[in-house]
Amino acid sequence: MVRALSVFAAFWLPLLSAASVAAAPEDATQADPPQADSATYIPPPTRDYILWYRNFDSPTIHTLVTLALNETPEYGPYRLVRSEDLSQGRALRELANPNTRMVDIANVATSREREDYLTAIPIPVDGGLLGLRVCLTTPDKLPMFEGIKTLDDVKQRNIRIGQGSHWPDTPILQAAGLSVITHARYEILFGMLKADRFDCFARGASEVLYDLELQNDPELVIVPDLVLAYPMPSYLFVNRERPELAQRLQLGLERAIQDGSFGGYLVTFFSKPVHALKLPQRQVIRLPNPDLTEESALIGRQTFQNLQRRLNFLVRR
Repeated sequence: MVRALSVFAAFWLPLLSAASVAAAPEDATQADPPQADSATYIPPPTRDYILWYRNFDSPTIHTLVTLALNETPEYGPYRLVRSEDLSQGRALRELANPNTRMVDIANVATSREREDYLTAIPIPVDGGLLGLRVCLTTPDKLPMFEGIKTLDDVKQRNIRIGQGSHWPDTPILQAAGLSVITHARYEILFGMLKADRFDCFARGASEVLYDLELQNDPELVIVPDLVLAYPMPSYLFVNRERPELAQRLQLGLERAIQDGSFGGYLVTFFSKPVHALKLPQRQVIRLPNPDLTEESALIGRQTFQNLQRRLNFLVRR
């Protein structure tokens, strides 16, 4: 794992004076550095960085990666490329393989195993909101969620939760004694929900509105007053044999933290879900996450300790 800039303290400082950052174009590239002698200067080649397709298609993560790369012009010009449509498990296997170039960068939730075989840039890309899970369900199932206050309530109502088979959420929910139904493909899970294979598709607060926009399906609704919460930082990951890429992303995010543009990114992309989901008013059921490294567990604990302050700040935006 690449070491973070003062890990978490530096992560939140610029949020208090954040300025908005606009999404960069899909094919944004770095300008060549200024040249002292243009007659003899040979510009560096443009580097292609292959971003996992779900991250590439997400305006939020595409903007973040572009921000980090734009903050590091000394590494040369670049072009972001969309990967093939790979499941999360397949994408991470390809990312770990030094002999292929199917994926160079992926943003996923962290786990001890993932940090063992990949290089993580340990700055939570969404301020920790991925660990706040709201239930996507169908209108006819809303009554079964009414009045839930505790984890025992969820168990007693036999609420089945849908998750990706390779997602770190799955063992967290299973360890809490919940019934979890899985599939390898994110897209298939929406159909499984509508087919009554499970009752709650638990999605991160930072991603569920994008899910609904993408699906554009009136049969999908959000349970209005419940959130399952556990520490689960979401990082950028790269292959362990690509230290220059890890260093570029790390440096770019640290510079964005220092100049305030990272705080602006958080406000731009995450104040809307905080408002729309009314997160501070929801009933919170907290679950432990035993599958974190010491550093990520520290980041996760600090995320929860700062939860109310963060939500209150974003609600005022």
